[in-house]
Amino acid sequence: MTADNELEIQEAFQRAQKAHHNKAKLVATLKNRYIKLEDKLEFHEEFLRCLKYAMIVYTREPAVENVIDFVVKFAVSFETPMNEEEEEESEEDDGSFLNFLLNFLLESHTANSHAVRFRVCQLINKLLGSLSENAQVDDEICERIHEAMLIRVTDKYPNVRIQAALAMARLQDPNDPECPTIKAYMLLLENDSNAEVRRAVLSCIAPAAFTLPKIYKRTRDVKEKVRKLSYQVLAEKVHIRALTIAQRVSLLQHGLNDSAESVKEVVKVFLLPAWLRLLQNDILQLLHRLDVENCAETAVLALHALFSTATTLDDLLQNGAKLDERKLIPVDALTCENVLYWRAACEFVKAKGDEGEELLEKLLPEPAIFAEYLYSYLKSVPLLSEEQRADMTQLELVMTKEFIGQQLILLVGCLDTTEEGGRRRVLAVLKEMLLLPNTPLSLIGQLVQKLVGILHDDQQRITVMAEIISDLREPIVPITECVDENEKRKKQVKLAELKVCIMECKQELEDCISREDFARAAELKESIAQLEERRRQLELQPESDHNKEQRIEKNDPETLLKCLTMCAEVLKQMNISRGICPTITALIETLILPSVSNSNSAVRNMAVVCLGTAALHSRDLANTHLVLLLQITQLDEPKIRISALKALIDQLLFNGLKILQDKPSDLLNSDGQSEEEESPVHNILKMLSEFLDSEICELRTETAEGLAKLMYCGRIVSAKLLSRLVLLWYNPVTEEDQRLRHCLGVFLQLYARESRAHQECVEESFLPTMRTLFNAPATSPLSEIDTSNVAELFIELTRPSALVQSSQGVCVHDSLAVRVCNEILRDIDAPEVRLYCKTLSSLEISTEPGPANQELQQLLSQILQEVKDKFCVRAVEKVLNQLKGSQQSKPSAPQDPVLTAVDENVSSEAVNEDETKSKRPRRGQKKVSTAKTSKKSCENKEKSDESDEENVPEAAPPSVRLTRRAKTAALEKTKQDLTALMNREASS
Repeated sequence: MTADNELEIQEAFQRAQKAHHNKAKLVATLKNRYIKLEDKLEFHEEFLRCLKYAMIVYTREPAVENVIDFVVKFAVSFETPMNEEEEEESEEDDGSFLNFLLNFLLESHTANSHAVRFRVCQLINKLLGSLSENAQVDDEICERIHEAMLIRVTDKYPNVRIQAALAMARLQDPNDPECPTIKAYMLLLENDSNAEVRRAVLSCIAPAAFTLPKIYKRTRDVKEKVRKLSYQVLAEKVHIRALTIAQRVSLLQHGLNDSAESVKEVVKVFLLPAWLRLLQNDILQLLHRLDVENCAETAVLALHALFSTATTLDDLLQNGAKLDERKLIPVDALTCENVLYWRAACEFVKAKGDEGEELLEKLLPEPAIFAEYLYSYLKSVPLLSEEQRADMTQLELVMTKEFIGQQLILLVGCLDTTEEGGRRRVLAVLKEMLLLPNTPLSLIGQLVQKLVGILHDDQQRITVMAEIISDLREPIVPITECVDENEKRKKQVKLAELKVCIMECKQELEDCISREDFARAAELKESIAQLEERRRQLELQPESDHNKEQRIEKNDPETLLKCLTMCAEVLKQMNISRGICPTITALIETLILPSVSNSNSAVRNMAVVCLGTAALHSRDLANTHLVLLLQITQLDEPKIRISALKALIDQLLFNGLKILQDKPSDLLNSDGQSEEEESPVHNILKMLSEFLDSEICELRTETAEGLAKLMYCGRIVSAKLLSRLVLLWYNPVTEEDQRLRHCLGVFLQLYARESRAHQECVEESFLPTMRTLFNAPATSPLSEIDTSNVAELFIELTRPSALVQSSQGVCVHDSLAVRVCNEILRDIDAPEVRLYCKTLSSLEISTEPGPANQELQQLLSQILQEVKDKFCVRAVEKVLNQLKGSQQSKPSAPQDPVLTAVDENVSSEAVNEDETKSKRPRRGQKKVSTAKTSKKSCENKEKSDESDEENVPEAAPPSVRLTRRAKTAALEKTKQDLTALMNREASS
């Protein structure tokens, strides 16, 4: 090849490094020269020589990236000829250059240098991505690309895996469940430890029936960026009908409650609007596809998210309710979707305060009108018999009506009850609805909440609810008594006697008149009137005397449940400092305590809830019935035991363990035998500790949560219990119990960072926990736990830097180091000594001189004299050197000679061309991988700068306009020029 040709190619590469050069012009110029050449071999060699300088640079330098883009544009330019006439002539040559470049890249993908592997995958990715949809590549090359990228997606370096995954995007077949690319993608999504790799796969994997579960699962990824991208992919590429109802609800529930604001924003701005567009913006249809009857709160959360992003609230809020002129939804038009929409809209507007007051008046009628509307609807809810409950159609109909009634009751909270007339009418309607026999039990609690919310005085609340409970449990019933036959006969005899007397008086009256004895006649006339009145009263007497009204006590389970639910709601709303008034005492004696022994389990459970809530208002009441609650926690059904356990935990949280001081110890023994040497506190903690091993998952979870609360609040300080909670968190048996794992995970972090005393408790529980794990038999689930991971947890929890407020005095890690040293010296040949030595090397031990420092040095020196394992010796020596202040500096990690030479040459050219230049490695010299580092732990640690984020969708950060001088300075810092290297190679 002539010098001119060499200069042309090299000059094109030199110009391509500059961002301001027109790459299209460079490509056209170089392509014209290539087409004119008869012998393409020399051109290929020179082109590769210049390309290789860019391929050995691993960092994302602007100059190198510009060269890569230039090479891609040049290779892809051969896909479409300059004009139709040249197509046939250059077809063979055009295809040969692209094939030649791909062949070179495929031969280089196994290079020892991770930089070369990265650039190979990057070039293949860009080449395939730049080709048109109808581009044709040889089948053999396609197959080789596929095989090579399947190997590279398992590369050690995340950047290589990212580019390989992106390169395979056009090689996947979403219609083939056995597609190797799809399988590789799903494997990476499940198992790759690098978040950027998972993001890259999410950005290019094709949604299909078998890939959708993997994409959906990434919405629960540990990394915020992965979760965010998964929601974006689901919004852009997946139809709402492709998701099940459970998946839709879960996406909204977790997305709108995510800890990261960026994830919440993606759900609000992308996912929900995308679903609405697919449903022709019919918001009621969206609610229907979320099954609002079973996930009302999630649907309300989604509606509030849509309302918050709306530009005009009037149109959006009134879009789904469709109110009539009375500002009500007609009763025959009520559905689960539109009533939920109505409620959510009113709550959203009411939360805006004065700003939404005008709009709220358009959405709700006057309180009195709404109260009548609510009352008329609840009266229409049918009361099913046992036979009718067996009919699923009727049962579903009633459940739908109950749900609608529930939403209407919640709307009462949005009414303006400041006006006295409307307020009284609402109160009267709520009372009537509580007394209705067909009011469902599921609505009682909400009705009481709204009624109590309107009443602001505690005494008035208690009085009103006591009256309602009394009327509900002892209603007035009319009673008709049967008339006795003897009484009836006597009555008839009296009537007959009166008739005879009347007849005799009338006869005598006629005689007196005939005799003109008018005085006697007047007396007889008065007597006749009296007798007639007596007869009339006697005839009417059976009706007035035997029809009575009487109160009859009802003890059926449904009535008792309604009364207990009302009582529980009142107790929850009472001021805790008020105490127990006589009315509440009467309810406890006549309703709550008798119901604790009821045969119906639901009644017993609600009675226990009421008793536990009432005990919080009175310490004397708690002392009286504490033993009863303890017995229930051990003897009743699981649900009732859990309710009693919650009441017990609440009591200990509120009053502390002092409430147990006056109790005899035998009352708390589960086996019923007295143990005088054990205190009540010890026995109750022993009982709770036994519950942690319960086979009942809910009981175990409630116990763990209760103990965590007691320890965090300082009611209990126990290293043994803390050790039990840590072991329970790691135990494989609790793997499916997400609530337990989440609760304990949050507790351990908050507890340890709260105070120095808490860290000391964690320190004290370290060795018991490790001994339990080391001594666990092979059949125990604890034997599967990674002990090194547990040790790392304790190290992190006890770090001084983890404390919210720094404390003075000896560091917890110092005392922990002494404990670990003593444990090592107990048995120097034990297998766990290696782990303990590794733990020592990870502690943040204070190097300040003092007695503690001297003691620790003596212990470490003693360990060095006895330990034989090389790993242990190195770890202990490291700690000892730290204490003595003579820690040796870490050796630097070996570097790739090629990269080193390039970096040194670039640095020398950028500073001063006359300075000393580094030597370039000889040809054929073996390149050493840069994977080794001075710390093994660093190999597993993922860093953001180790991953390539190219082609991975992400919200653009806000741009900041820099000054010209700042831009120039920043460019000089990252500037790398390959010209010097190419010139030196060309002249050699």
